[in-house]
Amino acid sequence: MWGAALNPVNSSIIATSLVAIAHAFGVTAAQTATLVVAVYVASAVAQPTMGKLAVSFGARRIFLIGMGIVTVAGVVGTLAPSFEWLIVSRVLIGIGTSAGYPTAMSLIRHRADRLGTGIPGAVLGTMSIAAQVTSALGLPLGGVLVGVWDWRAVFAVNIPLGLAGIVMTLLWIPKDVMVPSDRVGAQRARELTSAIDPLGVVLFAATVVALILFLQDLRSPTWWLLGVIALAAALMVAWELRARHPFIDVRSLARNGPLLRTYARAMLTQTVSYAVLYGYVQWLEEGRGLSASVSGLVMLPMTVLGAIGAALVSRRALVRGPLIASAIAVTFGGGALTFVTGQTNVLLLIGLSLVFGVVLGMTSVSNQAALYDQTTAGEIGVASGLLRTSSYLGAILASALIAFSFPQRATDAGLHSMAWITVGLGIIVLLFVLLDRSIPRRAR
Repeated sequence: MWGAALNPVNSSIIATSLVAIAHAFGVTAAQTATLVVAVYVASAVAQPTMGKLAVSFGARRIFLIGMGIVTVAGVVGTLAPSFEWLIVSRVLIGIGTSAGYPTAMSLIRHRADRLGTGIPGAVLGTMSIAAQVTSALGLPLGGVLVGVWDWRAVFAVNIPLGLAGIVMTLLWIPKDVMVPSDRVGAQRARELTSAIDPLGVVLFAATVVALILFLQDLRSPTWWLLGVIALAAALMVAWELRARHPFIDVRSLARNGPLLRTYARAMLTQTVSYAVLYGYVQWLEEGRGLSASVSGLVMLPMTVLGAIGAALVSRRALVRGPLIASAIAVTFGGGALTFVTGQTNVLLLIGLSLVFGVVLGMTSVSNQAALYDQTTAGEIGVASGLLRTSSYLGAILASALIAFSFPQRATDAGLHSMAWITVGLGIIVLLFVLLDRSIPRRAR
């Protein structure tokens, strides 16, 4: 749970420090969004890659390596002499924290099989809730850290987090026993290369990076990048269709329409969620004039409501109802944001954050339950990894939305633009749910 929660908390903890970082290095709000994107690009590629490495080298080893990378990333970010070094730190954070979830799933499955317990639903549900809670908890935590120290604290906190993960692993997690140590040299290198599918990883990364570059400036788009995106995506699909161990199993996805729609819902909803997590907090500081610590506290009730919602949904394995409620909350919350100004009472701003707490609490758990219902036991690992990737793509789209809405600084007009886009996305997600008869009332 510790390792699996580090990626979500790092996704949100930086939100309350973006304004301070922009002032410290003289960069724009659109440039600071790069720090958000960096984690998600690295994570989108590293999550499935770390899972495959865990099979070859052992989950415990890969987890320890990941925690080591997180620790180094904390040092790099704390001592960063320039904005570019902060980007390096965030990329390392994305890679290191990506080791947490796939290795945790591997360790849990190994223990469950050894004890003959079957699928440990309570443990998996708790991990999902912990990820959602820590993602929202990053906002007030980041605000407190920035208020007590400065923006460097949101990077420095990864040093004790990474070291604690290493210590707990060495003390409590049994050593890997299934590592194929009898194969060495060129043969093992070829098998490892085939298992990781490096060309598939590179083509996927190229597609995502080209997409990000295109989305960086939607006000003056670089149209030729669309050609690069299409070419990289086409080459990736062509290669994955013939790869022995594809990075993304295109054939399996094409055969499972309900699962593809689950990915689409997750991506669109996460776009809204992270636009609020980052964009709303940024506006609270620049548009409303609140301090970083107060901005984080404004979002704190959202954490509590998100935890309660996630617990209720996971306990009963509900799917369709929470997805409908979440889509309605997105639409209503976006509409309410259009009336917000720099003079809006803080209590009303807190109440608005609660609306999006409903989205955070219900969406991820319900989509995960839908995924369990829409895939087989043999495919669940890859399917879960792609669900995380869909969330990262949503976060990347959210960064583009923020950059479009706040080109220089977070203003009321920019917040209203983001709000209307949120309303549109909420309506689309609601239609996705209402028209998809394959979504069960609860997971079987």
